[in-house]
Order: sequence, then C-alpha cells, then structure tokens
Amino acid sequence: MQSFRQYKQLRQAVQRQLERDSDKAKALAAYTQRHGLDKYDEAQIFGGQPLEKIETPNLDEESQENQEALDAIVEDEMEDSYPQEDNQNELNRIHTTRSHHADLTKTKSENADLSRIPTHRTHYSERTALGYSMTGINARLRATNESENGHVFVVEWEGAHDPLKPHNWSTAKRMWATVVVSLVAVAGTAASSIDAAVLPQYAEYFHVSEVAGSLATAMYLIGFAVGSQFAGPFSETFGRNIIYIVTMCIYMAFLLGCALAPNFGGHITMRFLAGLFGSTPLTVAGGTIADLWNPLEKTYGFPVYAFIGFSGPLFGPVIGSYIGPSGMSWRWCEWLMLIIGAIVTAIIILGQPETYGPLLLSWKARHFREQTGDDRYRSPLEVRRTSLWTRLKIAIYRPFAMIWTEPIILLMSLYLTVIYIVLFTFFIGFEFVFTNTYGISQGITNIIWVAVFVGFFPLAGTLPLIYSWTVKDIKKQEAAGVENPAPTPESRLYFAMLGGAFAVPISLFWMGWTDYASISIWSPIIASALFGYGVITIFISAYMYIIDSYAIYAASALSFVTFTRYLAAGGMTVVGVPWYQNMGVHYTLTILACISSLMVPVPYVFYIYGARIRTKSAYAVHKA
Repeated sequence: MQSFRQYKQLRQAVQRQLERDSDKAKALAAYTQRHGLDKYDEAQIFGGQPLEKIETPNLDEESQENQEALDAIVEDEMEDSYPQEDNQNELNRIHTTRSHHADLTKTKSENADLSRIPTHRTHYSERTALGYSMTGINARLRATNESENGHVFVVEWEGAHDPLKPHNWSTAKRMWATVVVSLVAVAGTAASSIDAAVLPQYAEYFHVSEVAGSLATAMYLIGFAVGSQFAGPFSETFGRNIIYIVTMCIYMAFLLGCALAPNFGGHITMRFLAGLFGSTPLTVAGGTIADLWNPLEKTYGFPVYAFIGFSGPLFGPVIGSYIGPSGMSWRWCEWLMLIIGAIVTAIIILGQPETYGPLLLSWKARHFREQTGDDRYRSPLEVRRTSLWTRLKIAIYRPFAMIWTEPIILLMSLYLTVIYIVLFTFFIGFEFVFTNTYGISQGITNIIWVAVFVGFFPLAGTLPLIYSWTVKDIKKQEAAGVENPAPTPESRLYFAMLGGAFAVPISLFWMGWTDYASISIWSPIIASALFGYGVITIFISAYMYIIDSYAIYAASALSFVTFTRYLAAGGMTVVGVPWYQNMGVHYTLTILACISSLMVPVPYVFYIYGARIRTKSAYAVHKA
C-alpha cells in the first residue's frame, strides 16, 4: 500500500518538475541557436549561470530566429533518435508542417504541455532541451557499451535534499521502516529456536533421540546459511519490499508444511526450506538500513534494528515455553510462527515504504517517459547492463574469494561464528544449566531466555556516548579539510570495546562455575544477562565495521559472515546434546569461555591497525 502511494507521489513530483522547467527548456532550445551552439552544455551556454536566470525569449518577436533554431536542433535530434535510413523520410515529414508554425508559436505562448505540442519538429527539439535543462537529470550521450545510440537522460534525485530520497524522510518515518524490517528479522529468527523449546515432546512424538530431534533446529539454520547467498542480488534488481513479501509468503508456505509434516524426515526437510526463505532479513535488512540512514545516523539507526531483530532467537523458546509442558502438540510451535509471519507480512504490505533508491528512480523515470512521450529517460538501474544472473554469480563467488585476502572479514566472521555456536548450543544447554541443576520446570527454563534480552538494555546507555565520539571524529575531519567527512570504520568498534568483548567470556566462566544447586539460581541468570550484552555489542560492531569498511562490497562480505556463522551454528546444535551430557555444564562452558577469550583482542586490534590493514586491501575503503 505504501509503495503504491510512493508511486503516485513520484508521478506528482514529475508533473510539478515538468511544469517548473518547461520555460527553461524553451530558453535553452532558442539560446543554443542564437549563439551558434550545437551542444546542450549548460556550462558552455550560460557560463555556469543557472537556467532560471536566463530570460525566456519572446517567441512571437523572434519567430524567424526560433524557426532556424528548431530546424537545426531537429536535424541533430533525428540523428540521435532514428536509424540512418529513416532520417530523410522523417525530415521530409517534418518540413511539410512548416505551415503550422504560427499555430505552434501561439501554443507555446500559452505554455502548453510539451508532450502535447502538435508539431513533430518542436516536439523533439524541446524534449531534448528539456532533458538537458531539468534538475536531477544527467543528460549525456550513450556509452559505447550500451545497446542504443544518441542521448540518454539518466534520472537522479533533485539534489541532496530531495524529499523523496529515503535519507531525507522524516526521522519518524525512517524509524518506522527500521522497526518493520526488525520485525521481519524477529519472525524469521524466532522460528530457528522455537523447536528447541519442545525438544523432549518432539523427539518422543517421532520416536527419535533428542540428538536427532535437534536436527529440526540445525536444518533450519543450515537453510538460513544457504539462503543468505541469494536474496541480496534479487533485492538490488526488484527492490526491497517485493523480496520481503515474496520470500515471507514462501517461508510461511513451508512453515505450513512443517506444521502438517507426517514424519520426521518430512519435517526436517520442510524446516530446511523454511530457513532457506526465512533468511531474507539477514541479507536484505542491512541494505534497507543503508537506504534509510546516512553514515552518522547509522550510529543509532543500526542498533535499533539489532536490538529488535536480534531478539528473535531469544524469544523463540519463550514463545514456545509452555506448549510442550501444557500437553499441547509441538506442532503449535509451527502454527504460532506461521501466525506471527502472517501478521508481519501484512504490516509490510500495508505500512512499509519502498526504500531502495534505484527502484524509486526507475519509477520516476517511467513517469517521465509517460508524461513526455520520450523513452530516453532512464534510471541508473535501467542503464546498468549487468544481468541478474551475472550478479548472482558474483554474489556467490566473490564472498569466498575475498576470505583469502581480507583479514577483517576472516576474523570478524570467526568472531561471530564463536558467538553463534555458544548462543545456539545454549538452546540445548539451558536444560542442563537450569532444569537439571535447580529442578525447575521446562517452561520456566525457557522463560529464563528473557534474561539474555534484558542484557541488551545497557546498550541504550552507551549510545549517547558513542554518538558524541562519532560526532567529534567527524568534526576533526572537517577541521583537517577532509572532503565528505564521515565516521571512520574503526569508530564502529566502540560498541564491542566498551566491555562487550570481555562480557562474553566472563559470563561463560561465571555461569559455568556458579552452576551449583548450593548457589542461588540468580547467579547464572545474571550471567545470562551479561552474555546478552556481550552478544549484542559484538554483533553491532562486527556488522557496522564490515559495512563501513567494504562499502560497495559490503553485501559480499556480510553474505560470507552470515553463511559461515549459521552453518557452524547448525552443525554445533546437533553436537550440543552429547557435549553437555558427556562433559557436564562446568567444562563445556569453560571450553566455550576459553575459545571466546581468544577473540577478545579482535576489536581492539582492528581499532589500532584497521586503517593500515584497509590500505592493503583490494576491496576495503582506504580512507582513514
């Protein structure tokens, strides 16, 4: 619904622009001939003077001069717009209309719509002039690698402050769009963990072990890993919203298959396919955030997305906490996720605006073509000659090619993989940490996941401080005369450096060695909250650092990070049950704490040496 409204707003904006710039086009068409110019070069014609300052010629007084200008421009135009063999016939037809010039002059003086002028000669000359005179239109000759010849009018934004540009929407509108995308992430990721809440009942129903039953979670995560490689290129061709809507609908169809699966094999197959299409928010949402927020605003825009979106895996067990113990069928986990997915999809359809700028410009270019009858108006997306298939091949190949030469991607990917291994083995391990030790019920154990989410809240306290540091960083660049100052990629590491990197190993040691029946249950619960703080800050720093470091290659970098962490997490979920059973809570968490301790220096090392590392990269941004 919002996309239809945007489409209508763009049509109205095009109509206003055509009305506003029609006199400029008339001035340009006549002025070029009066001064013996044969190119539509505003700088050459007006010496840099804006077209608004040029007096529109009086067409009644200068009819003879205008007639000569029209003839010259038409002949030039015909060379651009028609094949060579058709030029003479078209010119002959145009010259038969000279008797209509008086009527044409009268029509012009009444400022008639340019697309309705009844003389082919003037219709084409002023259309070309119009393309060269309008704000936000990059008029140029087609490149040699483009299939057509002549002029092309590349439609862009009407300046940096164009109100239709997503970066210039109101803060409330952009925040709403961010929250909606976060809800898409919640819908997709909550389904990854909800089955772990009913693992005993699930395994009993299908007469399999709990290790085999954990495949329901593992296969979903592996589907996430595979699906993350494809959504990005599609969203850069068809826009964000259509990809959200289509993939969410397919995702819900496979959730329906999960709910109705008659056997174990059919269920885990449906879970894999649901994960395949539920992975969209992980790859497309980063692009949506970049569409909405400028580099400085992302300091608070991206944490809002992460705060809500990352809560999905945590609330999966909470949503399903009492389904198993209450005697309800485990299938209600799938039905609940289907209902949540339907609600979120409805919100996208009714309330989410399209944020992908190139697609919005394509809509705008279409309106220009319809309003003027001139098919040379094209958006950058339409001018681009790279096919979807080519972009898909690059999207699949490039991430794995980059890993061998990019230490930033390698270490950040490894860091997040460790975090996700701990997180998703906890979906199995909480039963050993809380149920077996303290004798609490299955439902209460699942509700304790709320404590991990509570650990997210201290992030709000660090945001003002980090934002002020980022602003100071930009002011230093301005004072040094840096062109287009922006936050340095290393400034994105503040989140993890403010205690987040240390929080993960400390919380694991704390939980592991206070998990005794003789010690209050609140000790491991508080440790869970500290773990939540570490996870959210590391996730934000890793994602924002990669996005800012790799700019146009960020999608490829993030797709590899997403692929590896979910693939590893899926594999370790199956290992989790025998790991906790055989080694016990204390040593399992100690091993995980020791591994995560090795990753603590990563944000600090990149903060000190990151700029130097980026200068040696073939893909990273070299700006310090």
